[in-house]
Amino acid sequence: MKKIVVFGAGLSATYLISYLEENAAHHKWELFIADKDIALAKSKCNQAVTKCVEIDISNDSAVTDLIKGSALVVSMLPAFLHLKIAQECLDQNINLATASYLSTELKALHAQVKKAELVFLNECGLDPGIDHLSAMKLLDGIRQNGGKITEFESFTGGLIAPDCVDNPWEYKFTWNPRNVVLAGSGNAVKFIHNGKYKFIPYHKVFRRTEVVDIDGYGKFEGYANRDSLKYRETYGLGDVKTMYRGTFRRRGFSKAWNCFVQLGATDDSYVLPHSKDMSHRQFINTFLSYHPTDSVELKLKSYLSIVQDDIYLWEKLESTDIFSNEPIGMEKDATPAQILQHILEKKWSLKPSDRDMIVMWHKVTYEQNGESKKIESSLVCEGEDRLHTAMAKTVGLPLAIACKQILEGKVTERGCILPTSPDLYMPILDELENFNIVFKETEGV
Repeated sequence: MKKIVVFGAGLSATYLISYLEENAAHHKWELFIADKDIALAKSKCNQAVTKCVEIDISNDSAVTDLIKGSALVVSMLPAFLHLKIAQECLDQNINLATASYLSTELKALHAQVKKAELVFLNECGLDPGIDHLSAMKLLDGIRQNGGKITEFESFTGGLIAPDCVDNPWEYKFTWNPRNVVLAGSGNAVKFIHNGKYKFIPYHKVFRRTEVVDIDGYGKFEGYANRDSLKYRETYGLGDVKTMYRGTFRRRGFSKAWNCFVQLGATDDSYVLPHSKDMSHRQFINTFLSYHPTDSVELKLKSYLSIVQDDIYLWEKLESTDIFSNEPIGMEKDATPAQILQHILEKKWSLKPSDRDMIVMWHKVTYEQNGESKKIESSLVCEGEDRLHTAMAKTVGLPLAIACKQILEGKVTERGCILPTSPDLYMPILDELENFNIVFKETEGV
């Protein structure tokens, strides 16, 4: 029996746990699911197959004892906890797999992990994850046929299924709301276009968008990720002329979201005094100048130069209840970004009947035999319900399939790796098709 320990039974682990359980008997796996919330772990598992363990991740001896003798540890914990698990795996000579970004701290372990002939797989979820798998399949295929890649664009969006849209933004929180509120903040967005490096400051990110039409689902707008150049070396695109990676939303979202950015409501750098006692309306008014008679609405329109007949933009803002006298309802003072998130969660949380949707799109332009050609590749995946979401499916299944590849000894690379080699991305993509996670490709010139 090969022992597998999964840390974390949250939403992203739903499909991963099911897949491992369904394959456990055939592959002779002994499966343990560990979480601080034992009731949550038990709710996700078939306890005839899986052992559920209540654990405090800060209890070093408990972690050490639990993973002892394992063939593989899977961390579905928050990313900042991966290093602790990774160090323990290295000490005990155990393989590790996560869906999270390869951090600088984990990357520093690469030489030791490689020397120990272990696999520490990272970035094998959705984004990062399926984006790597599908992009590398496209890029490698072009290169193998003698093509020279000149441009690469890629967008991913976690959205709401079309038949579940019930607000003017056509959006709800389907994953971590904090990441949505802070999107684009921090360092300037950077990418390369026609061989020239380009930078977008935060206050312009949501006004520099690209429109993409996905067959059967209509038009989406994409805004740039913070660092589009991060994977040039990983993808073998060191001399590419254009590389741009971004996030999808429905059209009109970015213009409306930019109002919050310009207002200062997405700032996470300071705590707003007395905010726990504010109403939604008072929070918005905090950022506006004093006027003895003008309403908050009028002052906001003036401050942001919103024209009177821009009814679609105004409808979006009003639908969030930011002008309501409802108390914010937080227990203590918070940053503007935390307050905005709290307000939006009241309106943008998924209802029991809601389903989410993942949209991913790549465009590769290349030269072959003196001609310029392009390939577009798109994926749309809709969730089943609030538990079996498209996000959980597209995060959990690629990692689960990769775990099987590691356990069967089919992954040849060693160290802290990404799923960018054919021995990983091909079998994962092939098996994902069994779960209706399929890319549609179209070629053109």
